[in-house]
Amino acid sequence: MAAGILAAGCGGGSDSARDPLKQVPAKGGLRDKLRDAAAVKASDFPATQGRSLQEVANSFTSGPEAALAGSVYTLGRNRLAFGVIDSAGKFLYGKSAVYIAPSPDAKARGPYPAPTDLLITQPAFRSQQAATETDPFAAIYAAQVPLTKKGPWSVLTVTQANGGMAAATAQLKVTTKAEDQIPEVGESPPKVETDTMETAKGDESKIDTRQPPAPELHQVSFADVVGKKPVALLFSTPQLCQSRVCGPVTDIALQMKEKYGSKMDFIHQEVYVDNNPSKGLRPPLQRFGLRTEPWLFVVDKSGTITARLEGSFGLKAFDRAIHTAL
Repeated sequence: MAAGILAAGCGGGSDSARDPLKQVPAKGGLRDKLRDAAAVKASDFPATQGRSLQEVANSFTSGPEAALAGSVYTLGRNRLAFGVIDSAGKFLYGKSAVYIAPSPDAKARGPYPAPTDLLITQPAFRSQQAATETDPFAAIYAAQVPLTKKGPWSVLTVTQANGGMAAATAQLKVTTKAEDQIPEVGESPPKVETDTMETAKGDESKIDTRQPPAPELHQVSFADVVGKKPVALLFSTPQLCQSRVCGPVTDIALQMKEKYGSKMDFIHQEVYVDNNPSKGLRPPLQRFGLRTEPWLFVVDKSGTITARLEGSFGLKAFDRAIHTAL
């Protein structure tokens, strides 16, 4: 599940490079909303006071839709990323938090702050897919939540908007790490051969649906460099993504390569055989046990996974993941 979304701005040593929010149009107060939404804390939201999740939900205005940007959740602490879409189908931005419970009538846990993470790149790294978005997705929310029981969980997201608090519900399923079967942090990843310009015989369209293609991310195969230097391996399909809330992760990878390319390799791997969803997943994804996209795996010089991210992740999350391997 993924989506090609928004990117904007300009790089170098400019103010906009130091403050990505300067890339966000000020029109409609979006820049101020995003800045405010990044500075959220638990005390901005009501305490649960022993109430059930349904009782907490009843205290808020309903209306928006919460679109979870991931599907794999395992026992323990998890990153829960999401976007919020209002009744008009527009992205909603404001201070947000998450409440969770195994079921609506179970005691609510939270609030867990969900600060925004910008999805806006500098223009040199912006794809045509991102540039043509009529309703650009500027930021993703993400909270760290403890999922302590296997099975279904109910999620309540709450966003401050229009002078009040608007709530949306979602559902997720928690599995054990053994059931997950996707390489974990601390494990060695499969030594997969990823597509390169050489294997594509120079035809970038075979290995990259991004427009324009990013040959910089297809210079080396993962199998040839893993265990020799740090690697950021990104599984994504810019053109064939399935959800609006996955973000321009390939654009962000290009921007991160510009910053950290001397210290680690950045590799992009397309998702579907012949770029056709009906033909199934390419072998590297199958070897990793992946069923969704995008996914990012950061691997250190020793060949150990130091970070993994699923779904939508912005500039801060990508940058933090990179630093785990440097």
